[in-house]
Amino acid sequence: MDVIFDKITSGTMAELEKTQKDFWNIPRQTAVLLNMFIKMMNAKSVLEIGTSNGYSGLWLAKALKATGGRLTTIEFYEKRQSIAIENFKKCGVIDIVKPLRGAACDIIESYKKKKKFDFVFIDANKREYVKYFELVKPHLTPKAMITADNILSHREKVQPFIDAIDADNEFQYEILELPGGLLVAYRG
Repeated sequence: MDVIFDKITSGTMAELEKTQKDFWNIPRQTAVLLNMFIKMMNAKSVLEIGTSNGYSGLWLAKALKATGGRLTTIEFYEKRQSIAIENFKKCGVIDIVKPLRGAACDIIESYKKKKKFDFVFIDANKREYVKYFELVKPHLTPKAMITADNILSHREKVQPFIDAIDADNEFQYEILELPGGLLVAYRG
């Protein structure tokens, strides 16, 4: 059993890992790293773009339980969001999760300037990564971290996003050779 998960959550995670290809879930190595980043940063406000069945959101939310934070997670597809909400309930994190359904760009555009995030995880429409970055940047705290999955596996589609991060002097970044590739960018 995982140290950070209770028996119910560990069982749910094991079941969700079996559906990784069906729901495009991140690999466990990436999930563990995101969980650790949130705890190391003591992040309080996290945005996830691309909920799917809730696998990554559970890792994020479990870290936020430790920091006293909250997760906002956006999913376009109703069926996936319904499954994720059930998983959040089953694993006891729904009280700190705000699931939103719709187009991520539209939802982020609707945020008032006062809405801020310490940590952002992007794993949705690959061609929109650069737009997510542009929209979310005004909502980042001064020492925020942005992470994005599938940077190596979908390099052609996400290249404009990589170029935008690379050209922005506010960010330092690295691409980690985890399955699919993970971009980690630190604002500071």
